[in-house]
Amino acid sequence: MSTIESTLTRLKQARQQHTRRRQAPIVPAQNIAGQALVIVIAIMTFLSCLTLGAVTLVRDSANVWQTQIAREATIQIRPDEGVDMEAALAGAAGVAERFDGVSEISIVDREATARLLEPWLGSGLDIDELPVPRLVIVTIDESAPPDFAAMREALAAEVPSASLDDHRNWVDRLVSMARTTVTIGLGILVLMLSATVLTVVFATRGAMSGNGHIIEVLHFVGAEARFIAREFRRHFLLTGIKGAAAGGLAAIVVFILFGWWSSRNMATPEAAQATALFGNFAIGASGYAGVVLIVGLISALTAATSHFTVVMHIDKIDIGGADHG
Repeated sequence: MSTIESTLTRLKQARQQHTRRRQAPIVPAQNIAGQALVIVIAIMTFLSCLTLGAVTLVRDSANVWQTQIAREATIQIRPDEGVDMEAALAGAAGVAERFDGVSEISIVDREATARLLEPWLGSGLDIDELPVPRLVIVTIDESAPPDFAAMREALAAEVPSASLDDHRNWVDRLVSMARTTVTIGLGILVLMLSATVLTVVFATRGAMSGNGHIIEVLHFVGAEARFIAREFRRHFLLTGIKGAAAGGLAAIVVFILFGWWSSRNMATPEAAQATALFGNFAIGASGYAGVVLIVGLISALTAATSHFTVVMHIDKIDIGGADHG
């Protein structure tokens, strides 16, 4: 009886060992190459997210600049000889008021003009003793702007020393700069994603070289290419998710820290200049959605490139076997 029980026990143990061996993954779950690939994917994802965030900041800042500039026009009164500056300012304001699409008019007084010149000429200026132009700020309705050409003609006829600047040149330059920056950023992002794909391809080939005999045996005994590719795809998908999630999270932390630093140092000149260029370093919901999109895209690319690399390798085995036959 004991002999029968011991035999049954050995058969049960052998069956369990066979089951465990059959369920063992083709690609080792933990190895040095896999850990290195996670780090590489994390670094590339981090840089890609930073690039996307920088592009988002520049685009949003350019939109804010464009909106602010397009919201106002400026009438400049030159201090020519014989010109009554106050009368010219009032006359220019009166001309602008007659046009539809003008929502507000503000004459920049002497004190405000002196404050504008303080960074270059110092304080205590007497504007009347300097040949300094005076300004009239015209706030316009963005949905229905006035006819600037007609306004220029009216100003030239009634206030010859006045000139109108609708800031169109500045707007065009900002749009051009923003488009160039976004294009360069997207180009860098594409290069990083391409480098990620190539890295995954080489890592997949390295994994296959270490497990090539298993792949060939499974293939020759009848295992379908889809089964083998699915094992590699699952392994590299998890690897890509780990690396991409780590890189995306690190990028989000960087943006949060920059935003916190910007809010805590608003009074310093450095923060004021940085805020003028890039806002408050907040990439907004669209920026964070872009980070999530990059994480998912890199994870999917990792799985897809490993799948196609394995399928191509198995096809080469089939072609080589057919040629040898």
